[in-house]
Amino acid sequence: MNIPQLQIQTTRGILGLQIDKPIQEIEQPKATIHQEQPAAILEMSTTRSQLSIDSTEARADIDLKSPLRRGDENAQYGMQQINEGIARRAQEGQQLMQIENGGDPIADIAKQNANPPPAPLGIRFVGDRTKIQMSFQPGTLNINATPQKPVLDVQINKPIHNYTPGKVTGHMEQYPSIQIDWTV
Repeated sequence: MNIPQLQIQTTRGILGLQIDKPIQEIEQPKATIHQEQPAAILEMSTTRSQLSIDSTEARADIDLKSPLRRGDENAQYGMQQINEGIARRAQEGQQLMQIENGGDPIADIAKQNANPPPAPLGIRFVGDRTKIQMSFQPGTLNINATPQKPVLDVQINKPIHNYTPGKVTGHMEQYPSIQIDWTV
């Protein structure tokens, strides 16, 4: 006896996918910066220092005298020599007036005038530093600096963003099928 048979043959469906990946590009440009630093304001004021040196006496020690001082000293020296000369002449006159007391006053006076005392040596130390008078007033310096704030101009640049979306396309690589057969 033949029994009928049912034969079923199936082919499965295969779905194919075409995938285009998305593309994303991001670029961040640097910020644009303009920076400026103004110079500080600098104010300075000074007072001069003052040095006063009086070397009149030290210069006089080394015989560098002003004409007025030299004239005064010469006048004093002349008056002193005149007074000494007058005193000497008066003494000699007194000796001559006492000629009657004996002796030889004229010869004594001649001896005194003929042999003057030896001249002093010309060695002397000059230039005494202690005779220089100095005074000093220090100066002052005032500095006033005023700093200036920097000028900043910052521009933030937006990011550059390019995006291409991805795509998925489906297609059938193999369609499904069913075949049914009867065999007897």
